[in-house]
Amino acid sequence: MASRFKVSVAPDVERFFAAVAAGRWEELNAAFEALKQRRESGHAEDLGVLWGPILETLLIAECGHDWPAQKLLDYGQATLGSLRPGMVYVGGTDPGRGIPTLLNETGDGERHVVITQNALADGSYLRYLDFLYGDRVKTLTTEESQRAFQDYLSEAQKRLAHDQQFPDEPKQIRPGEDVRVVDGRVQVTGQIAVMAINEILLRTFMTKNPDLAFALEESFPLKSTYPNAVPLGPLMELGVQDVQNSFTRDSAAQAVNYWRDTAQQFLSDTAASADSAPRLSYAKMAAAQAALLADHQYGAEAEQAYRVAVQISPASPEAAYGLARLLATTGRAEEARQLVADFERAHPSKDPAPVWKFIYSGGRGEEAARR
Repeated sequence: MASRFKVSVAPDVERFFAAVAAGRWEELNAAFEALKQRRESGHAEDLGVLWGPILETLLIAECGHDWPAQKLLDYGQATLGSLRPGMVYVGGTDPGRGIPTLLNETGDGERHVVITQNALADGSYLRYLDFLYGDRVKTLTTEESQRAFQDYLSEAQKRLAHDQQFPDEPKQIRPGEDVRVVDGRVQVTGQIAVMAINEILLRTFMTKNPDLAFALEESFPLKSTYPNAVPLGPLMELGVQDVQNSFTRDSAAQAVNYWRDTAQQFLSDTAASADSAPRLSYAKMAAAQAALLADHQYGAEAEQAYRVAVQISPASPEAAYGLARLLATTGRAEEARQLVADFERAHPSKDPAPVWKFIYSGGRGEEAARR
C-alpha cells in the first residue's frame, strides 16, 4: 500500500509489525497506542493511508491472544465455511472481522471479499478496500459516504421536529440517539446514530454491487436489512429476493438446531468459562439470529434461539436483553423483569446500558422488562 500510494513506512510502523510477528503482546500494544496518538495528532499522512492494515493486524493479534487456537480456527471455519462461492463477508465485531480476515488470507480455500460495516464512513478504510478488492467490488466513494451522513442528518432533523411539534405523540427520536440543533445546524452523537449511518452505507455498498451476495455478522442490529435476510450457518444472508419461500418455519427450526448443536459443544467443554471470548461471540451471533427470527414472526423459534444463546454464554448481554424483550412483548413482563434483574445482579460488569437496553427493548429502555 505504501508503494501504491507513495508514502514511506515509518520506523514506528515497522516496530509495530515486528512486535506482532514476534508475538510480543505488551510491546505491540504499546506500539499501536503510539501510532494511534500520532494519527490523532493530525500530522500523519502515512497513517491515513496505512491505517486499514495496521488496525486489522491489531484485531488479529488480539484474537490470537484471547482465543484458544482451536476455538479460533473453528470460528473462522464456521463463518467462512458457511459462505457460498463468491459471497462477500461483512464482519461487525472485532473477532467477527479479525478471525475471518486471518483465515481468508492464510487458508487454502477461496479468498472472499471481507469487509466491515463499521468502517464504511472512514475514508482511509475505503482506500484500503479499493486497494484489496478494487478489481472485485465497486467500493464507496467519499462523496457517497458524505451523502449517507447528510441523508441521516436530514431524516433525524425531521424526526426531531416531529417530537418538538407533537410532544404527546410517540417519540421518533430513538433513546440513545442524541439529536440537537445548535446554531441552526443539526448535530448527532451516540452509538445508535453511528450505526444508523453505517446501515445506510452498507445498503449503498450492496446497491452498487447488485450481482454479489452478502453474508453479515452483526455488531449492532441493522433492522432495515432484516426483511430480506435469512439465516446462513452462524451468519445472515442479506438481500435475499425470495424470502417468503426461502425463510420458512422449517428453515427457522434448522437455525435453532444449528445453535443447539453449537451450544452442546460449549457445554461439553468445562474449561471454557461463560464469559470467555469464544462463548460471548457465539452467543451474540445466536442472539442476532433470534432477533431475525422474531422479526419474521417466528416467535417460538426466536425464544428457543435466545435461550440457547443464554446457554452458550449466560454472561451475554445480547442474549439476556434480547430474550427479555421478547418475553415482555409476548405478555410475560414479570418473567422478563426477573430475567433482567438476575442478569444484572450476576453480571454487573456486563450491563451495557444504555445501548443494548435501548436496542433490545424496542426503544423503551428497561421499561419493557420492568412493567
